Amino acid sequence: MKRNFNFCLLAGAFAVFSLSACNDDTMEISVSESQTENLKPEQPGELEKICYYVDQYWSSNAVLTTSLPNSTDTSFMNAQMTKIASLWGRSNPTLRFVNDPSSPNSTYNAISYSTGKIYYGYAIYADAKSKGGNIVNAMILAHEYGHQLQYIFGLPSVSESTARPNELEADGFAGYYLRRPNGYNQTSFAQIAAAYEFAQSIGDYQTTSAGHHGTPPQRRSAVRLGFLLGQYDLSAADFDYNFFYYYQGVLNGTYKMAKNSKFPELDAYMSQYLDELKQIQSGEISAEEFKELK
Repeated sequence: MKRNFNFCLLAGAFAVFSLSACNDDTMEISVSESQTENLKPEQPGELEKICYYVDQYWSSNAVLTTSLPNSTDTSFMNAQMTKIASLWGRSNPTLRFVNDPSSPNSTYNAISYSTGKIYYGYAIYADAKSKGGNIVNAMILAHEYGHQLQYIFGLPSVSESTARPNELEADGFAGYYLRRPNGYNQTSFAQIAAAYEFAQSIGDYQTTSAGHHGTPPQRRSAVRLGFLLGQYDLSAADFDYNFFYYYQGVLNGTYKMAKNSKFPELDAYMSQYLDELKQIQSGEISAEEFKELK
């Protein structure tokens, strides 16, 4: 997507406000050395910048900001962004937050841009945290970073007429991150059940829509598959290969049961979970049974 240059509002010391040009990627501002020195006693940390008008994917009243309302939440998300990117050997994309005080629910979204940006709405952050704690937002952020990997490496290797392969693979990337020792490092399914349930809750049944993300059971099983693949250290390309090797049931109703000769050790491990994955994506495993999986 094109890089937009907007106006930003700098809240300085002594409650003085001024408008200046703002780049929505870096949110850089022009401040003279004397102004910077004057601001230091009042605001020793990084200056808060707010950019007005985000882009066409958000409401006209939405604003782009470098922080969430709570500094602890901001620190958590920034730390997670660094950890997620580091897991894949990459540098951080630009992470910004979107607020719309006039219509809070309009920010119930998170978007990953092909220009190396992730915009995260206030509303989806608050709802995810209230429903499952920090781990749910870690999962969503890892999902959005999964799209960054897709942009970088030309993934997914499977395509269809809807966005489903892209979205389900991003769910898988998120599940992978939650399990990896150098990721969120949660090896017990019970520890991350809240994240799975949130993934299920935002599935849809608009199966012929171009923007279809996958049904609720499909999204749960995609995160589950990513979690299982987290048993092994994989590159993004190898993750893609294995994700679609085992997850054909989402796309065409059948699962590959042949031996995965490219990853024999992983295949031996995955073979014990194929029936389970089929039952999750078909809905045969209930929500309560799902929470009891090991």
